[in-house]
Amino acid sequence: MKEIQPIADDHQPSGFFAKYVWSLDHKVIAIQYSITAIFVGLIALVLSALMRLQLGFPDHFSFIDPSSYLQYVTMHGIIMVIYLLTALLLGGFGNYLIPLMIGARDMVFPYLNMLSFWTYLVSVIVLISSFFVTGGPTGAGWTLYPPQAILQGTPGADNGILLMLLSLAIFIVAFTMGGLNYVTTILQARTRGMTLMRMPLTLWGIFIATILGLLAFPALLVSAIMMLFDKLLGTSFFMPAILSLGENLDYTGGSPILFQHLFWFFGHPEVYIVALPAFGMVSDVIATHARKNIFGYRMMVWAIVAIGGLSFVVWAHHMYVSGMNPYFGFFFATTTLIIAVPTALKVYNWLLTLWRGNIHFTVPMFFAIGFIFTFTHGGLTGLFLGNVVVDLPLSDTFFVVAHFHMVMGVSPIMVLFAAIYHWFPLVTGRMLHTGLGKLHFWVTFLGTYAIYLPMHYLGFLGVPRRYFALGDTAFIPDSTQTLNAGITVAALIVGVGQLIFIFNLIWSVRHGKVSVANPWQATSLEWQTPQCPPVHGNWGDNVPVVYRWAYDYSVPGHKTDFTPQNKTDAESLLTDKGEQ
Repeated sequence: MKEIQPIADDHQPSGFFAKYVWSLDHKVIAIQYSITAIFVGLIALVLSALMRLQLGFPDHFSFIDPSSYLQYVTMHGIIMVIYLLTALLLGGFGNYLIPLMIGARDMVFPYLNMLSFWTYLVSVIVLISSFFVTGGPTGAGWTLYPPQAILQGTPGADNGILLMLLSLAIFIVAFTMGGLNYVTTILQARTRGMTLMRMPLTLWGIFIATILGLLAFPALLVSAIMMLFDKLLGTSFFMPAILSLGENLDYTGGSPILFQHLFWFFGHPEVYIVALPAFGMVSDVIATHARKNIFGYRMMVWAIVAIGGLSFVVWAHHMYVSGMNPYFGFFFATTTLIIAVPTALKVYNWLLTLWRGNIHFTVPMFFAIGFIFTFTHGGLTGLFLGNVVVDLPLSDTFFVVAHFHMVMGVSPIMVLFAAIYHWFPLVTGRMLHTGLGKLHFWVTFLGTYAIYLPMHYLGFLGVPRRYFALGDTAFIPDSTQTLNAGITVAALIVGVGQLIFIFNLIWSVRHGKVSVANPWQATSLEWQTPQCPPVHGNWGDNVPVVYRWAYDYSVPGHKTDFTPQNKTDAESLLTDKGEQ
């Protein structure tokens, strides 16, 4: 592959705005994405605390009424899944790591990269603006099912739902610009020697997840546009003939089930748009901090590819209660169980990587091991819901809430924390505080179990989700309220515990311990730049040449327990212990 020439001096950014606002540097754009995503994520965290206050201590908070509760549910879900997790994993880590890990100077389309962030920011502003319009944000539930999403009586049925659908459409435009950039960069800008099968698993996860997004997000885009037409133009894509408040509305012949199919055709790949980058990043963290090559690298790569492909044929397991033909139920149940196989292979490979490794119990490793626990537990409960007969009584209960949060909420966020603690020295040149990091881990890890394990039990009791208040429901025992109160206390503790992380993040940027280059003694290219943190252009005068895969740890005959990808065999055999 042709070597990329050095960046000319006159292309270097000059001035504050060129460097930090309208920046073309993928690293600055990644930080812009990350700060924005974390900001909206904190809003969603506050909304979840408000929901839990109502569930744990009903009738104690006059400012939480049924309408606002449904709005909290909706905005919390949509922000966390799309505007936080997708944006932070792909927009943040994807932007920062792709060029560095493949030995490139930047994304192949830097202007498009900049534009993707500002479009994402516009989508966030449009979304947040719905809190300030008449009627407030939509309260249709984060899945936005018609017909209730656009009918009077639903909170935010006028301005709120319009801003939500518009924001989603803008977000998808931003994702498409960024996603095309990621795929093109990985395929076209790899440095000499960096074959696809030498790429770190982080890149494989981001690569396949981006392809999933480019194929799945259009389904959400067209469904958002069609619902906007139903609301504004009176079309009937999703709206059947309806009698509302004694009046026949001007809708005929639409299909609400069609929206569900379109939404979940996006929605299930979205699970893996979030999960696959997390799978890749946790693989790299585990290998680095266990000082051992990743077990079954090729198996891990093909498992990522298989999960990506299968994710497009299992969407309707979210719709077992919609009245689909039993033969379809059989098909989607079977494929749901099949997709569990490559996912389970990855768990086995992580465990076998840890087996007899020289495990360093750093903060990133704490969170990585915590992820294995939470993801395994979340995946096992998914096997319950993947079976039609079991899913029917558990659907729309707290069991679904517990499963979904363990596998789609807690697990990727554990990886995000592991990744932030792991790559923070690369970004800032400083270390996060270890003591605060371990405190943050234990509060988060134990606290999430205190929240979600009891929720499974509530689901078995039949406690429904999304209800503002349970009232005097005969089949629900009084003890559930005590349990709900305990869950709320645990949730508030976990929420406050995240302030430890935010403080650690902000404080360490200026006052953290100065990091040495490559503090974890990792092998992948992002740690081998001439300067740490990397400067504009990443590689100085010459881009690196790659001679090996990204997991040469503890290789017999080498004097150090790690061999960087850009070291030849001769250099690695002659390197004194401790040299970089």
